[in-house]
Amino acid sequence: MTDTATDTKTVVLCPGQGAQAVGMGRAWAESSAAAKAVFDEADAVLGDTLGAPLSRLCFEGSAERLNETDVSQPALYACGVACYRGLVDAGAAGAMKATAGLSLGEYTALHLAGVFGFAEGIRLVARRGRLMQDAAVASRGGMVALIGADDEQADELCSRAAGDQVLVPANYNAPGQIVVSGDAEACDRAETVAEEMGLRASRLAVAGAFHSPLMQSAADGMAEALAAAEFRSPDIEVWSNVTAAPHDPENMELLKRRLVEQIVRPVKWAQCCGGLPTGDTIAYHELAPGTVLRGLMRRTDRSRKVTSHDEP
Repeated sequence: MTDTATDTKTVVLCPGQGAQAVGMGRAWAESSAAAKAVFDEADAVLGDTLGAPLSRLCFEGSAERLNETDVSQPALYACGVACYRGLVDAGAAGAMKATAGLSLGEYTALHLAGVFGFAEGIRLVARRGRLMQDAAVASRGGMVALIGADDEQADELCSRAAGDQVLVPANYNAPGQIVVSGDAEACDRAETVAEEMGLRASRLAVAGAFHSPLMQSAADGMAEALAAAEFRSPDIEVWSNVTAAPHDPENMELLKRRLVEQIVRPVKWAQCCGGLPTGDTIAYHELAPGTVLRGLMRRTDRSRKVTSHDEP
């Protein structure tokens, strides 16, 4: 993340669910003692609650277990933090101007901004993953990606396909890439309606209807977990998925409320990307794993070049 100009500031992007892959973080842990220490701390905090050490699940899989929500969320958080600590240890991190994370990645962003410590964060995201997994099993929902749809078309599709069930926009990932979420039968209808509207639709391989009202039980559980957590004012701007604007650095109770709302409301990632700081002195960097956010930024604003750090 080192940039030649001394006044260059970085905007750090933190990936969310869908970016996980077997082997994630292994290269960072093998090349950086600071990165390895993050995985060691994650293993110590979580113990055997996931059935195996988190580091082993990240480095060795199985893919099926890593893709389950209760594992993928703490795995992504640990991997992102390990990548960042590795960059810092190598003197390559630069000075942060702002940070943003996609869904689960917002917790990574908040940790990097100093809102809570690593151990507090991994307990929170492990709890979030477990609650969302349980809500998914209980509600039998799904998600459908719409390719080529604008906001109005996504709203129209949901209105036509919902019937008396839940179907709502859940992720505004990039212009022309919106994900809708709801009851499984409503998702079936959404695929049919999308074809009628001339849109491409793709059913996502996810556990449930994330970022929809079907996650309310998870939101309620997270409200309890967050109420007991100690938050500090962020050192830099952290952008909210719910509002597509920076969190209020003076109101930690509102920040916690936004994190609860995020579970049942749409992720406004495209809007976040459009509002993030830009200019000749701003450099964008995506933490491990993967390059998903670089791809979404390319679809949102090609003038903003993102450097990904999937491996050292």
